[in-house]
Amino acid sequence: MTDPIKILIVDDEAPARNRLREVLADCAEDLPVVAAGEASSGREALDWLECNPADVVLLDIRMPEMDGIELARHMQKLKNPPAVVFSTAYDQHAIEAFEVNAIDYLLKPVRRERLLLALRKARAYSQLQLRSMSHQPRAHLSVSERGKVMLVPVTDILYLRAEQKYVTIRTLTHEYLTEESLTHLEQEFGERFLRIHRNCIVARDFIAGFEKQRQASEDEAGGFGWSVMLRGLDEKLPISRRHRHVVKEAAGG
Repeated sequence: MTDPIKILIVDDEAPARNRLREVLADCAEDLPVVAAGEASSGREALDWLECNPADVVLLDIRMPEMDGIELARHMQKLKNPPAVVFSTAYDQHAIEAFEVNAIDYLLKPVRRERLLLALRKARAYSQLQLRSMSHQPRAHLSVSERGKVMLVPVTDILYLRAEQKYVTIRTLTHEYLTEESLTHLEQEFGERFLRIHRNCIVARDFIAGFEKQRQASEDEAGGFGWSVMLRGLDEKLPISRRHRHVVKEAAGG
């Protein structure tokens, strides 16, 4: 017997979630499916997926705090990302939806035959294809803290620094840890951050200036080196010799 397709329903409106449950129940006559869970926001969905497996996420697009497009980008970072089927009252987001590898794009009210077709496509879709990433950077980084998923706005991040197997995410008020690699984060957010060391990138918008000072490190054998100063932070971050050109470039050549 084929295992049922586990589905997470994500919509900020309860009537819309109830409607999808009813249509899924109708679909179950022809396809083994189960509504495994519900979430009313992107944050709730990420919390749920941290603890539960899902094969497909039925996802609304227009939601407060984090819309469905961004949630889909976060889900692509999961070890086993679920297939995404958007369910929305608006048709102008179709291009964005397929840029995040959505299996299908359904307009509300969702009809049984249309949902069946989408679920059959989702079941056939390969995990390899699902791992393909969107070119559009996320607006938040998601981190686990005390069993909950925290959303850190990228605009609040002063620097990202690799330390052993984790990357420290530094804001003005907090430090968070993520297992995402610094290299991949730089590739995604390179326009916003500047590399100053092999293990550190800093937010261009938070750079207050550069300071020359005596350094004793593996890069500077007791000589003078440069550090970057960040607005709102007392900590000064050393710039490696290899990346010292950033001082000259930031000064206009």
